[in-house]
Amino acid sequence: MRALLTAGALSLAFTLFLTPLFIRLFTRLGWGQFIRDDGPQSHHVKRGTPTMGGIIFILGTLFGYFVATLLVSNEKPTASGMLVLFMMVGLGVVGFIDDFLKTRKKQSLGLGGWAKVAGQVVIAALFALMALQFPNEHGITPANTKISFIRDLPLDFMVFGTIVGIVLYVIWICLLAVGTSNAVNVTDGLDGLASGASILAIGSFVIIGFWQFNQSRFGAGLNPSDAYRSYDVRDPLDIAIVATAIVGGLIGFLWWNTNPAKIYMGDTGSLALGGALAALAIVSHTELLLLLIGGLFVIETGSVIVQRAYFKLTGGKRIFLMSPIHHHFELKGWAEVTIVVRFWIIGGLLVAAGVGAFYFEWLQS
Repeated sequence: MRALLTAGALSLAFTLFLTPLFIRLFTRLGWGQFIRDDGPQSHHVKRGTPTMGGIIFILGTLFGYFVATLLVSNEKPTASGMLVLFMMVGLGVVGFIDDFLKTRKKQSLGLGGWAKVAGQVVIAALFALMALQFPNEHGITPANTKISFIRDLPLDFMVFGTIVGIVLYVIWICLLAVGTSNAVNVTDGLDGLASGASILAIGSFVIIGFWQFNQSRFGAGLNPSDAYRSYDVRDPLDIAIVATAIVGGLIGFLWWNTNPAKIYMGDTGSLALGGALAALAIVSHTELLLLLIGGLFVIETGSVIVQRAYFKLTGGKRIFLMSPIHHHFELKGWAEVTIVVRFWIIGGLLVAAGVGAFYFEWLQS
């Protein structure tokens, strides 16, 4: 418990108090935001605002997590926690390359679409293979080849044989990671929208991880009568700790990222957050629960897919004034702050539904 509280507090303090220093540094380096010409006209006043702020909460997360686990408490870094950080940092690097190229080219396009996806796939594939390693004393690895919802489902890729099963499992993890990271990236279009939504979504894994820790099959505090419905998750407490560190860093960053934003997270931050969210779901065996926990990101991405499909099928007609859907409401005249807060409410309700479903399954099992 001490590591949990310390990780969040240190990460929050890092981003809350040091972000102004990073803002000045990024401004001096010329790391300013570029705005798409075809985006809402109201966004052009944001041109030049420092970007790549994802660097700040990534560093804050690492600082909070490692100080809490190595110096403050008896809890030590685990394979699951390190894998979440690997996915977060790895996809953050992909996003940083994209952001850096934008600032060098002085335009809103950095890496090509397929180049960005290729980078995401490489990181996700490495994560997938490593997540099947590092068994603990009970033989449990951070992930397995089963598809999970609230816990593992009887859908195992290994029914297709070892080689094909591993290949299908890696593809599945890549789809989760690429889809989730790009969904957060799409949502990052208004001041504080992706930051606040990510706090809610990633915060749910603090609850999930801590509950799984208390009800772990090999936990000392498990009631023997609950053994049949306990959880086979490798490092549930560390999942909660790393999630707390990310949330703490995001809260401090949101202080400066809320409207009017003094700094943007950029692709560095949005891809990192999406990667962390996917990794947390994988190591906690709640992969399909992401559809609820990350429901706002699903809606945002779905609006883009529907808009493009309808545009092509109808020869140029549109359902929304502009996609993602938050831009639709901007063009309808909603204030930016109004859109952000209302979308946070929607995201929070979907997160509550996801966590509620997680707990309700325990009561019914």
